[in-house]
Amino acid sequence: MRMNAEKYKKSYVTMALIAANIIYFLFLELHGSTETDMEMMLRYGASFEPLILEEHQYYRLLTSCFMHFGMAHLANNMLVLFIMGCDLEEFLGHIKYLIFYLLCGVGANVISLFMGEHYLGYSISAGASGAIFGIVGGLLTVVIKNHGYAGGYNTRQLFLYIALSVYMGMSSTGVDNSAHIGGLIVGLILCLILYRPRKRRDYYA
Repeated sequence: MRMNAEKYKKSYVTMALIAANIIYFLFLELHGSTETDMEMMLRYGASFEPLILEEHQYYRLLTSCFMHFGMAHLANNMLVLFIMGCDLEEFLGHIKYLIFYLLCGVGANVISLFMGEHYLGYSISAGASGAIFGIVGGLLTVVIKNHGYAGGYNTRQLFLYIALSVYMGMSSTGVDNSAHIGGLIVGLILCLILYRPRKRRDYYA
């Protein structure tokens, strides 16, 4: 992965998304505990199947993407978003990347909603993980389209990261693995549509 200060300065959308997540987290903390106060999290937009399906509160599919259960949850997601999001933003461009990110987040929640409704039971969920797994899927598409290497990433590296992330999610409690896998799939598909390789620029070291 390339560590380029100029790239990070130009990653306007990624920085804005990180800022939005942090600001909303601070807002929520002022109104209760994001780790223990589930009533407060529901009040301010966490995803919950009955409220979405029965009360038609579809906005929760988006608002929950900007909510986190505690500082560690927020910090872990924002670190990955900062590192990988800046790279994908450079590949896609600012507008396409913003559309991509939001669609991945919502798409991951829709898949999680379907899985929860039919197989897993109801649960309160929140977090940017679905959108972030979408970024990983998008980067994998970029690498594949560039013959196995782009922006310091290669297929082996990304497949290993995906395998480890899915394994850790499945071996941990309270992790919405259906949203993770859903985001990954949505990211792969969307990037197939949105990304077009550039002849030389994408092969930086």
